[in-house]
Amino acid sequence: MENSTHYEIFRLAAYGNIGQLKYFYFAVVTVLYVVIILANAFLIGVICIERSLHEPMYLFLCALFVNQLYGSTGLFPALMFYLLSDTHDISLLYCYFQIYVLYTYAITEFSNLAVISYDRYMSICYPLQYNNIMTPKIICGLILLPWVYSFFLNAIVISLSLRLQFCANVLDRVYCDNFSVVKLACSNTTLNNIWGLFAAVVSYSCTICPTIYSYVRILQICLKSSKDTKQKAFNTCTPHIASLLNFSSGCLFVFLQGRYDTAHLPAILRTILLVYFLICPPLFNPLMYGARMVKIRQACKKVLGRYPKT
Repeated sequence: MENSTHYEIFRLAAYGNIGQLKYFYFAVVTVLYVVIILANAFLIGVICIERSLHEPMYLFLCALFVNQLYGSTGLFPALMFYLLSDTHDISLLYCYFQIYVLYTYAITEFSNLAVISYDRYMSICYPLQYNNIMTPKIICGLILLPWVYSFFLNAIVISLSLRLQFCANVLDRVYCDNFSVVKLACSNTTLNNIWGLFAAVVSYSCTICPTIYSYVRILQICLKSSKDTKQKAFNTCTPHIASLLNFSSGCLFVFLQGRYDTAHLPAILRTILLVYFLICPPLFNPLMYGARMVKIRQACKKVLGRYPKT
């Protein structure tokens, strides 16, 4: 262990010296956060209130929107505070707390998207058995399992990081992420790296592979079906596939910045790519689902008093 120090704070260097621009950035971030809260909370309320939406697919979407509120809250309040603050120091305890929230959000998001793809697969490929398979007990399990799994997995990640001693405390980020923290450690990080690789492989394998398989099978069924069936499957699956691609792209941006030198990119672009997975999915998913899915659109109009009650 060389030149190790017991640091109690980290410095988030990505904020830099932005001068008076901080007020503009603060206004933009505040508007985005308010829109995310209102859009996600409104759709959660609509799904809970409208009995016509008490079906597996919409309950899984509700879980997705809840997770997006959870993940956004792990970033935006701190981001807004540090934009206006003259110091950009973050306590070690809060840094680990933020890592835990953001990592559980990411894994739960992938898991929820996998659950939605499985639900669509069962609905389209096995329509006659669908109601017998998707029982209330199975639905509850598919909603709770992503949370339990991600909380347990990331509890181990944090417990391994808590034992580290550090050579430096400057993070080139606007938020804490575990990979950047581990890179600052002077102590042995072999166990952290092994568990991190294992957790990533298991998480992605258990979410991406079933998702891809589900949509491939759906495509195969659609190619053999009538035009109306193809159109219905397309309208149902398009928002889910768009959500998966959107969120996966954001996570890929973070992964690439952690492993490769991106100093040649403008600082503002690096920051946008880092926060993309925390801003764009929670912002666009409610708008996309609300616009593309007829039953949600009708339920929203009904709740707002613009749709005739029957």
